[in-house]
Amino acid sequence: MSEATSDIIATLAGLSEAERTWLVRSLPRPVRREVAERWVGGWAQDGQAPPAAGDWRIWLIRAGRGFGKTRAGAEWVTAVAGADGEAQIALVGATAADVRRVMIEGPSGLRAVAKTGQTPRYTVSRGEIHWPNGAMARIYSADAPDQLRGPEHSAAWCDELAKWRRGDAAWDNLLMGLRRGVQPRVVVTTTPRPTALMKRLLRTRGLVETRGATRDNPFLPAVFVDHVEEAYGGTRLGRQELDGEMIEDLAGALWSRARIEASRGVAPEGLVRVVVGVDPPAGSDAGAGDACGIVAVGRDGDGLAYVLEDASVTAASPEGWARAVAACAARHRADRVVAEANQGGTMVRSVLLAADVALPVTLVHASRGKVARAEPVATLYERDRVRHCGRFAALEDEMCGLVAGGGYHGTGRSPDRADALVWALSELMLGRRARAGVRGL
Repeated sequence: MSEATSDIIATLAGLSEAERTWLVRSLPRPVRREVAERWVGGWAQDGQAPPAAGDWRIWLIRAGRGFGKTRAGAEWVTAVAGADGEAQIALVGATAADVRRVMIEGPSGLRAVAKTGQTPRYTVSRGEIHWPNGAMARIYSADAPDQLRGPEHSAAWCDELAKWRRGDAAWDNLLMGLRRGVQPRVVVTTTPRPTALMKRLLRTRGLVETRGATRDNPFLPAVFVDHVEEAYGGTRLGRQELDGEMIEDLAGALWSRARIEASRGVAPEGLVRVVVGVDPPAGSDAGAGDACGIVAVGRDGDGLAYVLEDASVTAASPEGWARAVAACAARHRADRVVAEANQGGTMVRSVLLAADVALPVTLVHASRGKVARAEPVATLYERDRVRHCGRFAALEDEMCGLVAGGGYHGTGRSPDRADALVWALSELMLGRRARAGVRGL
């Protein structure tokens, strides 16, 4: 690549989007292609270029949203595949849908960053990507960690590791199979959360870490950067989501991360009761962006509770979120739905009836604030009477944002998911129906 190409890229980086478009169109086609495809020594910003050659095994890109993590991961995989026609690469995301939508087909994904004549062929039915030179990548979901038990890989790209619900098992199985070739390596791109896996990763030998913030990306619209900095700059949410910091527990929080981690477990067969807690959004406007908290919880014969699923939905119509409640109840064979009546919970009962779902609905009236309602439930965790059957990142973030005597300081405007959890656990463990019964078969 010529030095002139680097000079052109440096000039383009300082222009507005309209100016860049005009200048690129004026370039001769071979130069235009060279400019567009130069990554290392070109478009890559600090923290996006791979570490210098060495004995590193894991490259962690821990950065805020919009920094360019996905582009960096896709470019690294593209370079690995281009250099080794026998490469066997694992693409691991929180779900298989995330891998397809972000890592492969997204605007910064593998197909978008492919070099001329080297666009990989994506076989959806097989979950495989094939490059013209023979290199291949396979799709894996962290929700199904056993998929990674057995296959061998020479490289891997793990995206948003901090939100993997079954992260420990998926990560362990991946590393055990990362043994092909001379120097197998993995790149991890994630906005951080203080999960046990993230903390463990940071202690790993052979780790190289690069950091970045949203504001570091010069190609983001200035109006967007200004807006998010004004709205979230300096807040816990902003420090995590924009600055890429790993924020630890709030002082006085009802739940600690360590307490939740200690509550991981697996639900036994034959739960005696299952209820779905619902915290409906405040209004009927489907575009308002408010979440409807929907959390399924079961109880066994020994008096232990099991959080089975966070099925919450965002920006759904009343019929939409009520149907999500019905679907969640069906998946877990729930005995009852418990919904807050203050926020329009009667909609749950009416839509369930309209859908011909014969399920009892209990409407509860909130007479105390969210934090006060949550305090007795938090005590259940301290007494080791609750298990989380999976990793529910959004729900757990909200739980850790509830502060005794201090309101809510977590992500989002309101702890809708946490409130749904509180309603469900209160019904199962603290209410007059809390005594164990026998479920019908």
